[in-house]
Amino acid sequence: METLKLSEQEIINAVCVYVAAKANVRPEDVIVELLFDDDTGFGAEGEIAGVLHPLTESQLIEAIRGWIESEYQIDPYAAGIQLKLDDREGIIALISE
Repeated sequence: METLKLSEQEIINAVCVYVAAKANVRPEDVIVELLFDDDTGFGAEGEIAGVLHPLTESQLIEAIRGWIESEYQIDPYAAGIQLKLDDREGIIALISE
């Protein structure tokens, strides 16, 4: 079983595509900030024209599932996704097929 590592930039791209699809705008119109809090876990904020679109950890996972399906042709629901906070790389995702 191979493990794929998504960089912080790829996760940001996934959130851009996810939020843009929900808001019916282009991914380039979305500004994303990834978040981690000891109490609430991982999350993200997508901003479109000054309006914030917060994402919970489960929505962040959903965005990543869409990304790995479109970019890597991986079955998004058969894959295991683990978010990690790395001191050097920021927020990354480990995908096990």
